[in-house]
Amino acid sequence: MAKRVFLIVLDSMGIGAMPDASNWGDQGSNTLGAIRVHPDFNCPNLEKMGLFNIDGIGEKSVSPRTCYARMTEASKGKDTTIGHWEIAGIYSPRPLPTYPDGFPQEIIDAFEKLTGRGTLCNRPYSGTEVIKDFGEEHLRTGKLIVYTSADSVFQIAAHEELVPVETLYKYCEQARELLQGEHGVGRIIARPFNGEYPFTRTPRRHDYSLTPPSATVPDILKEAGFDVISVGKIFDIFAGKGFTESHPTVNNGDGMDKTMAIVKRDFNGLCFVNLVDFDMVYGHRNDVAGYARAMTEFDKRLGEFLEEMREEDLLIITADHGCDPVTPSTDHSREYTPMIAYGKALKENVNLGTRDSFADIGATVLEWFGLPSDKIYGKSFLKEISK
Repeated sequence: MAKRVFLIVLDSMGIGAMPDASNWGDQGSNTLGAIRVHPDFNCPNLEKMGLFNIDGIGEKSVSPRTCYARMTEASKGKDTTIGHWEIAGIYSPRPLPTYPDGFPQEIIDAFEKLTGRGTLCNRPYSGTEVIKDFGEEHLRTGKLIVYTSADSVFQIAAHEELVPVETLYKYCEQARELLQGEHGVGRIIARPFNGEYPFTRTPRRHDYSLTPPSATVPDILKEAGFDVISVGKIFDIFAGKGFTESHPTVNNGDGMDKTMAIVKRDFNGLCFVNLVDFDMVYGHRNDVAGYARAMTEFDKRLGEFLEEMREEDLLIITADHGCDPVTPSTDHSREYTPMIAYGKALKENVNLGTRDSFADIGATVLEWFGLPSDKIYGKSFLKEISK
């Protein structure tokens, strides 16, 4: 009989500052705490599934039909790449490089030589503000807008009428080849935009990640002959390694539409989903109301999804880091993340406490499929949740 796992990452849904958050400037951060008090936040399905019973939230007002835990990030980071890699079994002892003062001139010079174009900005910047402030000069001079953030990213923005998207992607591929080793940032990100001032970013963003340094859950599953399906930017985060098919998305709604189509299909393996709007559209823009509404909409779609699950399915909902929208910062925050596991073959109302690593999720997925987890970091909790 086919077995299926749906692993859904609510990008940036942190649930409270980790003990070392002050080392990252994130003391007091709590993404869920910030949005749940908004009047537009209404998540009855997640409540029934134990979200608020997790350690540190501690509201045991219901007896959830799930197993749940508070996940600790063992790796030294708070970014998308390291967070997802750890979920899939990789421990990262060092944070990926960041550039609070912009990239070194030798990197910029080398990039300009590769592309034949000059550059603008070269410093941390909001993605919406950078095109507003540099878009007109970009159109006038043909120079590419290069910027970063508190995360390990090298972002390239260009107007689609001046730089066709395929050309922008080529520039990103060249940057990916350049930025390795000491300057191996987690992601090169294409940020196309269009229109007139103040300009609008288009949905044709594309991420070029570092290749994972060791085996991941997708690698092991694919090698064992299982289907490994990416929805959203998961494929990009793992540089395509370990996947049998990929379904890019333009927003959360599209991500859930594609996930709903997949849950109605026959396959044998993992469907790994990232819902990016929580982070990209709301967290980074400190949009509390938008974040609350997005969670409410996900909760509605979750109810639809649960109705389609089969007897042998496993659903795991988690996150990769925080992005508290009420702090002065617009960047990621070093937070615990939630883990909710549901399946008809699982026990109900099992509190797994606070786990030592996101990688426990990956180890559990492998054990679900009868595969050893000795090649990855993390400890399976399958025996604790199985009937």
